[in-house]
Amino acid sequence: MPELPDIHGELKRLYPRLWRFCFALSGAKHTAEDLAQASCLRALEKQHQFTPGTSFDSWVFQIARNTWINELRANAIRRGGGLVPVDTVDIADEKISPETNLSGSEVLLAVMGLPEAQRTTTFLVYVEGYSYKEAADMLNIPIGTVMSRLATSRKRLAETLSAMTTTPSTASAPE
Repeated sequence: MPELPDIHGELKRLYPRLWRFCFALSGAKHTAEDLAQASCLRALEKQHQFTPGTSFDSWVFQIARNTWINELRANAIRRGGGLVPVDTVDIADEKISPETNLSGSEVLLAVMGLPEAQRTTTFLVYVEGYSYKEAADMLNIPIGTVMSRLATSRKRLAETLSAMTTTPSTASAPE
């Protein structure tokens, strides 16, 4: 039977990826930091629940996702509402001028504009490099749903990025 991994070492190795995942969930740097730290703490507290021989990364990412969902629910209850719509989560609303060259920050902004489910799936597969099956396991969804979300997000990103690069300049030309 496989033995428990060195939890501290594994969390240290995983932390940059975990933080990026938390950023994809929350849309805000400071919230991502808090969520990543809370997820590490929860993993340390619950390390006895980890099943040796399974994916440690997947286990911690599930902890982060569940912690985020619990936080959204708790905030909604405190405010007297239901689940918080993804539009109201702390996502920067920066308008990009048509003159700006397409860059990594613009791509990130376009990804952050995706609905939460597509954004999270996109980050897991395209940024973190997990397989469709691994992402499906982490999110507790069928692999077909992962493929559907990715297809939809690719289409939306292509449309958004195309609009950014083809919008004519609104500045008037010198006479």
